[in-house]
Amino acid sequence: MAMLWVIYIPLGEDPTMDHHLTPISLDEPFRFACAKTVPCFNACCRDLNQFLTPYDILRLKHHLGMSSGDFLQRYCFQHTGPESGLPIVTLKPKAAPQLACPFVTARGCSVYVNRPSSCRTYPLVRAISKSRETGAINEHFMVLKETHCRGFNENKAQTVRQWLEQQGICVYNEFNDMLLDIISLKNQVRLAALDIKSRHLFHLALYDLDNFRCQLFENNLLDNAEMEPTMIEAIKSDDVTLLRFGIEWVKRGLFGR
Repeated sequence: MAMLWVIYIPLGEDPTMDHHLTPISLDEPFRFACAKTVPCFNACCRDLNQFLTPYDILRLKHHLGMSSGDFLQRYCFQHTGPESGLPIVTLKPKAAPQLACPFVTARGCSVYVNRPSSCRTYPLVRAISKSRETGAINEHFMVLKETHCRGFNENKAQTVRQWLEQQGICVYNEFNDMLLDIISLKNQVRLAALDIKSRHLFHLALYDLDNFRCQLFENNLLDNAEMEPTMIEAIKSDDVTLLRFGIEWVKRGLFGR
């Protein structure tokens, strides 16, 4: 059965570099805890190479009371994924030499309640496989042990399932997995990187939600859409609904779904 694999690496790390990955099942326990008392506290928030998903940006810009455009300009870089050919967004670190997360403080994360999915998942690595025949998605997990991390010396133990629930990861993974369909569609219809116009539309609909909403309503792009009035009203005011719409809009508009 043909499978499409996508791996979500915590904090943008390269798991082949000076780290150890151990497969773990959903109900298997692992020992780990992170707190101010752990000697390496905040160390994983430095030398940053952290990707942000559309849902990460949605939560962070709400936390900071910013528009998506202002958040992207102030805190993010945009790149083209070398393998997917799709626009990706990374968090802009503070200046060298530490290259620390812009939201980390001596007391910890200043956006902890709405921290990105990679921060929530750490120290786990999550991979998903999707059957091309049935569309069924399966999760696979690994424990990522970095040389600097002392959290594995703590006495607290939990299963993977418990960790996911404690960290509030499920809603993040739900939206992150929606991107799997986009990656699959893109690989089917466009092997090369997107052209400039398509990259702009992709970035607009998934990352820059406030500007996307303005474009939809200022240019009357929903006037001929077969949508319930309640859905259109929800798109006007609710970013989660808008992001769901944006994902489907990209599938249809850019990849013909």
